[in-house]
Amino acid sequence: MTRDELKSLLLAVRQGDCSPDEALTQLAGWPAETLTDANGEPFATLDHGRTLRQGFPEVVYGASKTPEQVATIVARLSARHPNILVTRASEAAYRAVTAVVPEAQWDALSQALTIRRDATRYGAGLIAVACAGTTDLPAAREALITCEIMGNETVLIPDVGVAGLHRLLRHLDTLRQARVIVCVAGLEAALASVVGGLVAAPVIAVPTSVGYGAAFGGLAALLGLLNSCAPNVTVVNIDNGFGAGYVAALINRQAGL
Repeated sequence: MTRDELKSLLLAVRQGDCSPDEALTQLAGWPAETLTDANGEPFATLDHGRTLRQGFPEVVYGASKTPEQVATIVARLSARHPNILVTRASEAAYRAVTAVVPEAQWDALSQALTIRRDATRYGAGLIAVACAGTTDLPAAREALITCEIMGNETVLIPDVGVAGLHRLLRHLDTLRQARVIVCVAGLEAALASVVGGLVAAPVIAVPTSVGYGAAFGGLAALLGLLNSCAPNVTVVNIDNGFGAGYVAALINRQAGL
């Protein structure tokens, strides 16, 4: 239930058009709904009230869930909410979801599964997602799709790592127009610090697990970013494009910035 729907329901109760018992019936299952498998065993508790608290429905983490579990969760969420996001969804999960919600879309590179019925722009400005190399695109696209499904104008700036700084400078005007920037980079992850020094906007850095042995699966990038000398740079976890995109979307909703 959205904030507007809840407000309308409360007004109907106040005006006598809806009894308290009828309102309780409409609110059944809110804010939580338990799902069970074919054997009656519970496997998920859906937080339907999250839209009211955070402005977007509960996001489903698809990894380690069976395709059937993902499909059941998405079916219930999509019955109540117009836009749905599943991260790290397998192709098998996508096929299971489209059997119950045919309009679902899946991005193979980022493994993000989406249902989008509400195209309203909730963000106050542009979110730019820049990545250092082509191998950083999975996390970058995860961030981009997260921002888009949450109602933001976005632009992807790919393959602009510091090994060829002139490539980044071609996009300087776009970066300076953005209200929030997500920077995705592996190896030494210098991109975010460079971008941070060029713009006034907040920069959310995503270290990726890209790199040879001494990159330690993204740990070197993470530590480098945590020590960034650019004061407008903050950092999320390794390969966490979703987390960066979600925070970027929340920042972009703050109209007073």
